[in-house]
Amino acid sequence: MVVPANVMDFTRTAGGRKIMLMLGVAAAVAVMGAVWMWGQQPDYRVLFSNFSDRDGGSIVAELEKMNIPYKYAEGGGAVLVPAEHVHDARLKLASQGLPKGGNVGFELMENQKLGSSQFLERINFQRAMEGELARSIESVSAVAAARVHLAMPKDSVFVSEQKAPTASVLLNLHPGRVLDAQQVSAIVHLVASSVPELPIKNVTVVDQNGNLLSETGKPASTNGMDPSQIKYVQELQQSVVKRIESIITPIVGPNNVRAEATADVDFSRSEQAVESYKPNQTPEAMVIRSQQTSESLNGGAAAGGVPGALTNQPPAPATAPLTAPAQSAAAPAAAVPASTTRKDATVNYEVDKTIQYVQKGSGGLKRLSVAVVVNYKQVTDKDGKLTMQPLTEAEKTQITNLVKEAMGFNAERGDSINVVNTPFARAEPEVLPEPPIWKNPEYAEYFSIARTAGKYLLMALALAILYLRVLKPLLKKLSEAAKASPPISNPQLQHAMASLPGQRSYEENLTRAQQLASQDPRVVANIVKTWVANNE
Repeated sequence: MVVPANVMDFTRTAGGRKIMLMLGVAAAVAVMGAVWMWGQQPDYRVLFSNFSDRDGGSIVAELEKMNIPYKYAEGGGAVLVPAEHVHDARLKLASQGLPKGGNVGFELMENQKLGSSQFLERINFQRAMEGELARSIESVSAVAAARVHLAMPKDSVFVSEQKAPTASVLLNLHPGRVLDAQQVSAIVHLVASSVPELPIKNVTVVDQNGNLLSETGKPASTNGMDPSQIKYVQELQQSVVKRIESIITPIVGPNNVRAEATADVDFSRSEQAVESYKPNQTPEAMVIRSQQTSESLNGGAAAGGVPGALTNQPPAPATAPLTAPAQSAAAPAAAVPASTTRKDATVNYEVDKTIQYVQKGSGGLKRLSVAVVVNYKQVTDKDGKLTMQPLTEAEKTQITNLVKEAMGFNAERGDSINVVNTPFARAEPEVLPEPPIWKNPEYAEYFSIARTAGKYLLMALALAILYLRVLKPLLKKLSEAAKASPPISNPQLQHAMASLPGQRSYEENLTRAQQLASQDPRVVANIVKTWVANNE
């Protein structure tokens, strides 16, 4: 780089050197100030992330009102604030309902305008309910955002014309996250339970890729079981495996036994009503229910009277004497006809009757199959060397019996068990590198303190170097320049002029003046200044 001659001449003058020294001092002070500000820069932490643009604008406006510095990160997807203000800012913003998640909830009903129509109120209520449902669904860990659409028909006075409401849910899941069938069923039940008269079959759930998650018209799985039944079977099988491994592990050692179970569960429900009759076993057990007795008497008097119409006439006056002649003892008595008596009795006894109502719940275990694999046992020989040997028949029988007891073996139910003794394939252990000491969670706090202390130490060292090596020498030179002598007086001028003898030639005087100007330009400048001041 070529420096112009005028610049070089300027820097050689006293004023130029003073200006350069002042610029150097200013630059050194600016560098020291930048180092100090870098040391005082706060540690920023994430306040909120993954928010909508509307929520972002509201959050920034509130931070400006609270005079809290902030900056953006992740392409504007996160707002950072100083670490000491994170918790205070979150609580203050939460009191104002921020962030709202991009959905309008029941706070929409607080801003109702005077004179709004019934139709507008109904639409606002529907929007508020959709927003509240979306917020509730977004509470699921795998859901990043959700939108809910409700179709709520108007009420009708005619029962035949009433229609059930429907709902559609659009889920935006976090990257790499999925929802299982039980979580989808929970979301469907949540929406159906929040809207009056909304059946579960009218709720549709779709993810951001357009996949239908709620198949309401089909069974939840190929075997017809719903998610709760599948979970019950899995928990039952895992419970059996856990019991088997926990009782066999103390015998063969850890990691030397593996078990799997398959449970056939009957989820059908049946109801049965039985009414049976049994004869009374003993006379004492007989209980009279009802008893009826009838008795009839038939008399022996002979029939008398005149047949015909005379029978209906009043009797004639008696003509017989009042006293009848006594009969002799020898005379035979008149024959009196005999009478009969009949008695009937009916007794009803209570019948031994049994009514039985049986209801069998679902979830009964129909069959259980268990497979167990046991590793060879380690045996130490006389030389102290470990060898692997198979189990004896007695040991296998003992393990088999323990497995049967642990699983609840039932031969009548058709349970099966298979115990196999075989050597396990040993995989080479993966050697993981030791993590750096600064990544160890135990020392994270100490490294944080050391990092902060190192930051301030580095800042102090940089300031000291700048002051001792740059600023101090510049200030010293600047002070020396300020203490320099004033422009030369007349004796100096005379001495300088005396160095130019008059008997010398013009060329020699010119050469001498040039040498003097190059050696001591300050003197030449003072001479010229004096000439100008004296109008010479």
